[in-house]
Amino acid sequence: MSSVARPTVDRATRNKIVLASSVGTTIEMYDFFIYGTAAALVFSGQFFPQVSPVIGTLLAFATFGVGFVARPLGGVVIGHYGDRIGRKKTLVFTLIMMGLATFCIGLLPTYDSVGLAAPALLVTLRLIQGFCAGGEWGGAVLIATENAPENRRGLYGSWTMMGSPAGLVLATGAFALVTALPTEQFESWGWRLPFLASGVLLALGLFLRVSLTETPEFLEMSKSRTRERSPLMKVLRSNPRSVLLGAGVNLGFNTFIYLVFTFSLAYSIEELGLAKSVIMTGTIVGALLQIGAIPAFAVLSDRVGRHVVLLGGAAFTIIWTAVFFAVLNTAQPAMIIIATVLAFVGSAAMIGPMGAGLTELFGTSVRYTGASLGYQLGAVLGGGLAPFIAASLFAGTGTTWTIVAYGASAGAISALSVGLLWRDTRRAAAGDEPAPALAPARVE
Repeated sequence: MSSVARPTVDRATRNKIVLASSVGTTIEMYDFFIYGTAAALVFSGQFFPQVSPVIGTLLAFATFGVGFVARPLGGVVIGHYGDRIGRKKTLVFTLIMMGLATFCIGLLPTYDSVGLAAPALLVTLRLIQGFCAGGEWGGAVLIATENAPENRRGLYGSWTMMGSPAGLVLATGAFALVTALPTEQFESWGWRLPFLASGVLLALGLFLRVSLTETPEFLEMSKSRTRERSPLMKVLRSNPRSVLLGAGVNLGFNTFIYLVFTFSLAYSIEELGLAKSVIMTGTIVGALLQIGAIPAFAVLSDRVGRHVVLLGGAAFTIIWTAVFFAVLNTAQPAMIIIATVLAFVGSAAMIGPMGAGLTELFGTSVRYTGASLGYQLGAVLGGGLAPFIAASLFAGTGTTWTIVAYGASAGAISALSVGLLWRDTRRAAAGDEPAPALAPARVE
């Protein structure tokens, strides 16, 4: 635990920092999420037309998962520099690279034009997206929480977490607009427009982020010359358990939300014959309500403890996975929309406190690296693999109950991880050893 006193930051500066953190993450998540939507709707035919529709869908979801595979690497590499040279510089870098990669996807030639070079280029750009997304989260959360009042870290961290559903709303809304085009136009050029729009969002994000100041905790650490030469080695030596359990906490949420958002979109269209608008409508409304639910659960975590709220969220994902797929298989649009909306709102109990909860597991000098590595490992093992695993399970068994078992198991891993971290917190001795803090925000 760091012994550095937390300098004060005036309210106007805090508000500016929170806005830049939230808007920047919204833009990066928009970039990341439009790929998931395109993978479900159009990439099979554009980049893998030489195989059957089922195999094409699996390959499209595999390229979607590639982005998640790159996220832990991005968390480690960018986290290293975030702990060494500061949070602000790394956040500007991730925004620029993510925006450029997304814009270039909108310009890619298809398989019919250049053959195997098309999917190869697609995978390369997806890897860049994933690498940058891996470094984005940790820096954005830290720039908010390290400027927060002691007893409001959950709330301030939640503003970054709100960027995820906000980006999802923008991504889904963009594709809802272009899918209204005639099918031929959508498949020819319409799908490219959401990717090209990233160029405009990149300019907005840079305008907000270049004016940020470095966090007080990092500046104080720099003055005291306590920066680690190798934050990753320090984390792996002193906090490997926190990294693994932090990954477990995030695994359940990511698995759940990508089953609801990505896999169910392809499943509802290809297997149930539903219109694209059914899942998209539920996703947009649910994500909008989730934006409000996230800070509400975060504030609750500041009052009653991160572990209480996170355990409730994990229990919800276990139960609602079964409910969601039971409703989905009714093929009743109104019921599916309601089930999708509730999935987003209920799962906010996990994502709301997670920003503060995972960053509080590590001391200032390794916080960017440690929190990023744990969060991104959970993302790749959960969200990155979820659509592909779900599609494979359904292709192999012909039933969604195997998918339900898979999603519920991921939720159980999250619940167990939260429980173990809570136990570690209660057992931690006082001193300089950073102790897990899935409890109300602590004073360093």
